[in-house]
Amino acid sequence: MVAVRIVTWNLWWRFGPWEERQQAIIATLRELDPDVIALQEVWSAGATNLAAVIAEELGLEHVFGPAGVPPYWQGHVDPTVGVGNALLSRWPLVGSGVRRLPHGDGPPEGRVAVHALVDTGAARFPVITTHLHAAPAGSAVRTAQVGEVARLVAEIRPDGDFPTVVTGDFNAEPDSDEIRLFAGVRTAPAVPGQAMIDVWRHAAPGAPWATWSAGNPYVRHPMDVDARIDYIHLSMPPLGAPGPFGVRDVRVVGDRPVGGVWPSDHFAVVADLISPLAP
Repeated sequence: MVAVRIVTWNLWWRFGPWEERQQAIIATLRELDPDVIALQEVWSAGATNLAAVIAEELGLEHVFGPAGVPPYWQGHVDPTVGVGNALLSRWPLVGSGVRRLPHGDGPPEGRVAVHALVDTGAARFPVITTHLHAAPAGSAVRTAQVGEVARLVAEIRPDGDFPTVVTGDFNAEPDSDEIRLFAGVRTAPAVPGQAMIDVWRHAAPGAPWATWSAGNPYVRHPMDVDARIDYIHLSMPPLGAPGPFGVRDVRVVGDRPVGGVWPSDHFAVVADLISPLAP
């Protein structure tokens, strides 16, 4: 059995002191040495993007999926700069794609889910990352979006017991309608028979849990409240079937300044999974 380390992190686009933050992000990820990284609010400019920069620095594979720039962001930074989600891996990423998400009765923001198969050589497992609608009153929009992500899980999950890993900034707290729908264990699932486990349930009791924190100087009123809105989910095996992944450790990272610079307005989540997948 080997450990597979997965990180999910919203990188706050090009807001704030983004060049200094970029170095803090890279330093944090280098120290963590993850196997798979899922990123949201990744800036893109011309032929490059932050995921490509990080991948080159850390010697990783990457795929980037462009998304729309939310209307309320426009005017805050250079209008030629785009945004998207990305996956990075120490193993090859194959069969990648981008799934457009519905906007329901909300604004057409161009939200997406990026997916790929991580090919360890011994097996392949799917990873998805997404960034959902952000408005505090936008639960109905996010509910439509998690339904589409759940359908994507059902479509790309390979035969056998290997799970799909779903990560991202869901902009919703664990007891919200949209998270309960996506998990499918405390209400009827979005896809019949499909259940997802929030790996944070394996975290140490009392561990710091907020990924959106009033302790982060980039978090400002009126949203300066502690909330857990960033997730790593695993699809659950059929009842009675052994799963190849166990969760050894889950924690918040990126929750302190690096060289005096806070990396992002979100903290990251890192999970160490025990798996026979790697060669």
